[in-house]
Amino acid sequence: MPRTSRPLSGRPAMITGAASGIGRGLAQLLSRRGSPVAIADIDEAGLKQTADSLSGPVLTRVLDVRDAADQLAFAGEVKDWLTAPLAAVFNNAGVAVSSSVLDAVPEDDEWLWQINFHGVINGTRAFLPLLVEQDQGVIVNTSSVFGLVGMPNQSAYCAAKFAVRGFTDALRQELRGTGVSAVNVHPGGITTNIARNARVRKDPEGRGRTREQMAAEFEAITMTSPAKAAEIICRGVETGKARILVGPDAYVFDALARIAPTHYFDVLSLVERTARARARSGAKS
Repeated sequence: MPRTSRPLSGRPAMITGAASGIGRGLAQLLSRRGSPVAIADIDEAGLKQTADSLSGPVLTRVLDVRDAADQLAFAGEVKDWLTAPLAAVFNNAGVAVSSSVLDAVPEDDEWLWQINFHGVINGTRAFLPLLVEQDQGVIVNTSSVFGLVGMPNQSAYCAAKFAVRGFTDALRQELRGTGVSAVNVHPGGITTNIARNARVRKDPEGRGRTREQMAAEFEAITMTSPAKAAEIICRGVETGKARILVGPDAYVFDALARIAPTHYFDVLSLVERTARARARSGAKS
């Protein structure tokens, strides 16, 4: 099917997880392009910082995406606030847990699933009726490269991100023939606070690393800034992509998942070791 362009500049958008990271990057980019933005996050202080950094109209809302009723209420507030059709809904909020399956704490996994998967469902269900009524707009759901491949010590995260991928792909098919579309976003390593805010009970690899050390290791191999990620996502949405890979590492994950669907981790382990060695070498020089 031919792609349908979906211009965003100057058109209203809603973004969850906007207090930092990719969400903040999206809000700042779209605001610079003249778009009114409705931004939401559970982090009130971070949300205010994002709002203060924007140059155009903004609606802010402290929101727990796990709360389906509050997402519906927020959708109503956004509808009343709009002066033009809503162009895009970015269901972007997310958290992380690092644990082996053997040592997993069920409460931690449930916390992650409620935010990363059910938060996306709640946001989609809250805003989809508005887009369908308009017969235009796009639902943009953040999955991950970990929604393309399974990784050790990330079972809960992978499960949620695979679920986002499947949910959004199914929704896309349901919306065929309408003016509304659905997009999956698969970011690779983005330099955000997600690792620092993750729930980690102990080093899942048994190396005795602290939370700070694990976060620093993650950040050392990230390849894409939130601002660059926002540019890639918006360009992908505007050019009609149904699936957006963010960062060069995302293309590696995607290719390996296709070429070596049961052996990709062997290759990824080698790539990761090489990247960490380069990072350590750069830090010493």
